[in-house]
Amino acid sequence: MDLSNEDSLRLNVLLHQDVEAIRIDDSKMIVYGLSPRGEAQVPLNPNCRDEQYIKKVKEVISSHVLGSPGGYPIFLRRWTRMGQAKDDSLDRLLKLGEPEAVVAVVHAAGLTDELARRAWWAMQNSVNARCMLEKQSVVQGEMGKTLASFLVEFLPFEEDPKNMLESVQLVLQGELIDEATRNSLWSRGQRKNAFYVGFLKMLPDDLPQETSAHPEYENFKTKLAELDTAGQPVARQLLRVLSPAGQAYIKTAATVMKKPANQDVVVALLEAIESYFATVCPARPASSEMSELVAQANQSCAEKAITEINEVLELAPESEALLQAMLALSWLGVHLVNPVFAQTDAIGTVMRRKLEPVSGPILDMLLTLRGER
Repeated sequence: MDLSNEDSLRLNVLLHQDVEAIRIDDSKMIVYGLSPRGEAQVPLNPNCRDEQYIKKVKEVISSHVLGSPGGYPIFLRRWTRMGQAKDDSLDRLLKLGEPEAVVAVVHAAGLTDELARRAWWAMQNSVNARCMLEKQSVVQGEMGKTLASFLVEFLPFEEDPKNMLESVQLVLQGELIDEATRNSLWSRGQRKNAFYVGFLKMLPDDLPQETSAHPEYENFKTKLAELDTAGQPVARQLLRVLSPAGQAYIKTAATVMKKPANQDVVVALLEAIESYFATVCPARPASSEMSELVAQANQSCAEKAITEINEVLELAPESEALLQAMLALSWLGVHLVNPVFAQTDAIGTVMRRKLEPVSGPILDMLLTLRGER
């Protein structure tokens, strides 16, 4: 079976132009081509079933672009979604009219801002937008704001909390969105606190929320001034937590911990808190039990086993409870919830009830850092 003469002629004319990307609309039976001069269309006139005809069209395109009618090897799907597509073939993949080839391009480590523009023309969806905004070449290029704008507009239609927090996190990079949009996203976190996790990960010290400093902030700021100036990590982290920005972080983390939407949000929150307190963390204890972890943190402080913590305690012994909480929070991670999630896929209230042995102590420590315990 061959293409109709008319379609064969038009496709060959299209392919011999300086085409940058090709998109095939199966429902309308139209082949679109992108070139420096704009967008061209080739309406198809099938002489057999549409599915068979589209397959033949793709074979013709592949023969011209790759020298083989085989097209993009779909069996490589997992490989290319891991970013393993060769950088020197990315521009050709966008000319195949294959959605999976576009996916391979947006996942590729060598994605450029120009290739992102072509890929976005070829296939626009939130998954591709998020993937491309993981590349700094795109964030810093002309496509960054375009993709961020799309994700912000699409957020009301996102149903998966993990996608929500990832979208928020990605659009908060650099200057992709303005202050008004950022504040709007923050306000929406009151209804969907997965948004807050994106802020905790991306803007830990610049949350759009006014909060007072801890009551002891000025006291510790005076006592630990010398260590702070010297860059001592534990002293700096303690002052960071007690500052207005730090108290906003702790308050927000506690808000999410009280009512996470699903398991993905829990894991992302634990990762965010762990990262926030990373400078306090010495060798990680092996325990995956929350109660043992807290006990180890308390013991480490009591026995003055960690030099940096001991230096702070010598100047401010009243900070011991705060340091215990900071140390324990620096040891958070998915290992604490794996035993629970391995036995249930529950979400909402049921999940939160099963997580209480983990979430309860974490909330207590956050309240300690807020001066509410």
